[in-house]
Amino acid sequence: MFVIWRWFLMVLPFALWGTSMAAMAPLVNSGGPEIVAFLRLLPAGLLVIFAAVILKRKIIISKGDLFWFLVFTLVDASLFQIFLAKGLSQTGAGLGSVLIDSQPLMVALLARAIFGDLINPIGWIGLILGLAGIICLGVPANFLNHWLLLGNAVSDGILLSHGELWMLAAALAMALGTVLIRFACKESDPVAVTGWHMALGSLPIIAWHSFNTVGSIWPDWTSFDWLLMLYASLFGSALAYGLFFWFANQLELTSFSTLAFLTPVFALFTGGIWLGERLELLQWVGVVMIFISVLLVSQRNRFWGKQASLDKSLEEGIT
Repeated sequence: MFVIWRWFLMVLPFALWGTSMAAMAPLVNSGGPEIVAFLRLLPAGLLVIFAAVILKRKIIISKGDLFWFLVFTLVDASLFQIFLAKGLSQTGAGLGSVLIDSQPLMVALLARAIFGDLINPIGWIGLILGLAGIICLGVPANFLNHWLLLGNAVSDGILLSHGELWMLAAALAMALGTVLIRFACKESDPVAVTGWHMALGSLPIIAWHSFNTVGSIWPDWTSFDWLLMLYASLFGSALAYGLFFWFANQLELTSFSTLAFLTPVFALFTGGIWLGERLELLQWVGVVMIFISVLLVSQRNRFWGKQASLDKSLEEGIT
């Protein structure tokens, strides 16, 4: 039962992020990306800090972690959220989530270079399969068809617009943040770091928004719009980021971050319910590939260990 609950909590952040993408999609168009990014960060950060106080955790950031904490705040809170909101306004929940969750590939390479996390052949196969699944989910089927057939549509069309580029920039910021959390939490509590980095990271965004806005900075939203924003902030940020960075600080990064491949699955399903999006056959293929990718990467040591043992037995039999 404990193992089931642990896996549920590990997957929960990505489910919340996926559903939050669908909740935020209409809000960035009506309220603007800056205000959505700010409202997603500040309330969530304050709630996480409050929870840390209730749980009697250390809420003061250690002086030894202060430099990396500030870098982490700028990259993972300010830059990531503004890139995400800007990209979401031009791509939509499904495709936006697909693009941003290419970040496990970046995390795997960063973790390999910085922490020496091993990626055996099973892991590389899983990562490549996950990338292929993301392509099936997000790239238009007619584009893939023309590309495979070397048709004229490849040269005439543009695969990556400004929205897609914003999302890839957000993916890079999130990948860097996943690595930086370990440097920012050497002496500080990860829950407190998560809360403070969201609260403080929201301030440059609202300052920029206020400087460039004439009149009221607050959007004219309905009660339902504010409920969507509340969900994206409290569940899609406070709870999701608290769980994500706690696990990221405890577990092997490549395996855990690869669960992010599940986020576009949740986003596409939620988008189908809320926004009327529907999965096509190629997208269903992508969903299956992503599930297999998560299994291979998260269990790569077990699978590779069995293969290594089998190879060793065969070698001993030959000799």
